[in-house]
Amino acid sequence: MQRLKYLILFLFIIITCGCTNQIKVISKDYFYFDTYINIKIYSNNSKLVTEALDKTENIFKEYHQLTDRYNAYEGINNLYYINNELNIKEKIKIDKRLYQLLETMVDFYDDSQGLVNIAIGNVIDVWKDYKDNNKGVPTYIELKNSGSTNINKLILDKDYYLYKLDNISLDLGAIVKGYVVELIGNYYEEIGLNKYLINAGGNVKVGDHYGDNRYIIGIENPVDVSNIFEIVKGNNVSIVSSGSYERFFEYKGKKYHHIIDPYTLFPPDYMKSVSVIHRDSGYADLLSTMLFLIPVDEGINYVNHLEEVEAIWYGIDDQIFYSKGFSQYE
Repeated sequence: MQRLKYLILFLFIIITCGCTNQIKVISKDYFYFDTYINIKIYSNNSKLVTEALDKTENIFKEYHQLTDRYNAYEGINNLYYINNELNIKEKIKIDKRLYQLLETMVDFYDDSQGLVNIAIGNVIDVWKDYKDNNKGVPTYIELKNSGSTNINKLILDKDYYLYKLDNISLDLGAIVKGYVVELIGNYYEEIGLNKYLINAGGNVKVGDHYGDNRYIIGIENPVDVSNIFEIVKGNNVSIVSSGSYERFFEYKGKKYHHIIDPYTLFPPDYMKSVSVIHRDSGYADLLSTMLFLIPVDEGINYVNHLEEVEAIWYGIDDQIFYSKGFSQYE
């Protein structure tokens, strides 16, 4: 369920005033995970900020290479290698960071009732082929026969070893960006840079405000991307969106987007977007994908039973729906 963000982003950060007193803002742009990323850090310690932004570049690059399912990198047993070069039942040792990511996704598979399934790569590849080559829409039989999607065929062994029991193909698009954004935000806080803003496409994480206020974050309108339809105010929080309009193709008047239901093997049509608010960016990323794959009423009920999670839905008929505690961010 790879979710690529381009120049047009789901979430715009609205900064309403400059930095206060002697605090300076240092900003840097990156491009990883096929997403334009902007980071702003507010501090009077320029040397520390510069060092942190350099390390940020390394973190993005390393995780990008580890989780890239379309490109190989010398000396790295990344997703491409696991999907395309690793023989069935052949055991290999992988990087601890990739192992932990895979372990997180295996654990969340049950929590999501199988909706967030990293073993759906074979199906994603069929859809990508049809889209890229203007071939129309695949049949269910073709998708079903594309290869295994059984996550239980991925075996994570001790000491960071891995092997496959079938020809599954893995995809970490449902978490990797949020997961890495969370790592970076935590790193900033550990070194004393508590005032920051990370905008990675449809994934935003903010720390303490640079003044005595709250960050103002606008959620993009999925019908008119030049406008926003809701504003969220908060500090030390993450906001992640999933939607049907950023990556899609049309066939015979119907739009087919990139988020695939592992059960139907087709894109669902329950809403136009959903945005999740939670402190942890990785968890919010996973939830936004899961919620996009179930009807709005089920999603509202699910979120209302979670702690410290809120969400907003832009419905298929342009209605807006909120979780019960959303007002605290208005």
